[in-house]
Amino acid sequence: MTIRMNLGEDSYDILVERGSLADVDKHLNLDRRVLVVTDSGVPAQYAKTVADKCKDAVIMTVEMGEGSKSLEVFGKLLQTMLEHGFSRKDCVVAVGGGVVGDLAGFAASAYMRGIDFYNIPTTLLSQIDSSIGGKTAINFDGVKNIVGAFYQPKKVIIDPELLKTLPARQISNGLAEAIKMSLTSDKELFDIFEAKDIEDNIDEIIIRSLNVKKNVVEQDEKETGLRKILNFGHTIGHGIESSEDLSELYHGECVALGMIPMCSEEIRERVINVLKKCSLYRILDYDWDRITKAAFHDKKADGDTVSVTTVKEVGSFEIKTMKCLDVIELAKISLEGLK
Repeated sequence: MTIRMNLGEDSYDILVERGSLADVDKHLNLDRRVLVVTDSGVPAQYAKTVADKCKDAVIMTVEMGEGSKSLEVFGKLLQTMLEHGFSRKDCVVAVGGGVVGDLAGFAASAYMRGIDFYNIPTTLLSQIDSSIGGKTAINFDGVKNIVGAFYQPKKVIIDPELLKTLPARQISNGLAEAIKMSLTSDKELFDIFEAKDIEDNIDEIIIRSLNVKKNVVEQDEKETGLRKILNFGHTIGHGIESSEDLSELYHGECVALGMIPMCSEEIRERVINVLKKCSLYRILDYDWDRITKAAFHDKKADGDTVSVTTVKEVGSFEIKTMKCLDVIELAKISLEGLK
């Protein structure tokens, strides 16, 4: 299936097709110099498959994890392209998860003021969320995604076959973002989580999630309004993720917990049951001082208030402005009472 992201001159196709990695040269223009960026956690064969289809490829493998989203690694990507004589006609291909996509996309946006960028996400989290929409970034001075650019890819290739090499926990990590989108925008997708086998319906989950994000990005590419719903669960989630004692949790696991306080009491039990089904339910000892500091040392915070998305009924949402401390109090009440 091909999904068209309609953004005027920056429009592009998102191809969702099993086996598409093996035929990548049929879908992307690789008849030029190509920087293939991957990380140490991705099977090396994936990047090699792409490189073998290129006229002139350079593979750069960065270390797995958020630590690679740094100025130092960003500089190494730019240096590699410069040393190999990349021109404005050449391109960058990301083969990996969200870290690789964010890093490679930002490097493509900066080199010679922008060269072509293709994204081939290899994790469920990146296939349904971070690979589309054009957000690219690195972390700086301990702040996540604080330096970056909106830079749309030329095309995104999503091959669900690549998920077969992922550990179960990484699948759950990605499902958190799909649950997020179902709660705000797609009741039928939430019904799949509640009533159907997830593995049997993974392709539909990916496609429905992509369509939710596509519709949001088309209406609000630069996150001035509606796109904020994609941050549902992320305010508290980022706080948990950045809290030192909880750093062993994955992004999706933190977002899953962050969604609970933002859901109404009427649907909270249903949400928790779905999180349990997807192995995303956790009972933790929270350090609220650290979480507060991490959650609001954030580009989404404005003084002592923050814009948050709440869900009263499945498939609908409300964006509201709340005091930061009120958000923390709501999270305390919701999360500390879990059993």
